[in-house]
Amino acid sequence: MGVTALIMAGGKGSRLKLREEKPLIKLNGKPIIEYVLNSLKKAKHVDNIIVSVSDYTPQTNQILSKLKINTIKTPGREFVYDMAYAIKELSLKTVLVIGSDIPLITSEIIDLIIEKYKESNKSALKVVVPLEIRVKLGLSSDYEFDLDNEKVVPAGINIIDGTKIEIDELDEEVLLLEEKEVALNINTLADLNIAKNFLQKEVDFNV
Repeated sequence: MGVTALIMAGGKGSRLKLREEKPLIKLNGKPIIEYVLNSLKKAKHVDNIIVSVSDYTPQTNQILSKLKINTIKTPGREFVYDMAYAIKELSLKTVLVIGSDIPLITSEIIDLIIEKYKESNKSALKVVVPLEIRVKLGLSSDYEFDLDNEKVVPAGINIIDGTKIEIDELDEEVLLLEEKEVALNINTLADLNIAKNFLQKEVDFNV
């Protein structure tokens, strides 16, 4: 099964309140999107990488062009709309959709997610993390729901059968992961500082 990774990097990133485009925010001197790109390149089950950009992220598009990373320009309306737009425009089949704001994700975790999708025999898979872990890390959370009597938060990582993108309700597997590398996505300046501390091992994250 060939898997295409689609990095979503066309949003406004307004919650960060920075002039810099969200994918280009520096974490220890490197844009956060580069961390995601590097992990995807190392993943055994990822065959191709495409980045969704928009008019809100022109500098991101320029930098990716210099890095010879394939991009697609999407309307920049919102995550789900732009994801579906890219999948339909490119006629993608099995697609791993991931935000550009999950810099600590590893190739091993990416491969695990893809393997779990294959095992599920379902049309889609959504990764979630326990709300408790995000709270203990001090991370912001905009949306939560119940899974087996536990509060969970979407991680911003999904896999979908692109040939079924027009179907409203897909048979979906929900994968609960407790790794902090999955839980730590960057939505605010506080989140960015937590990620810096995580990398520098200055904070005890035994949650």
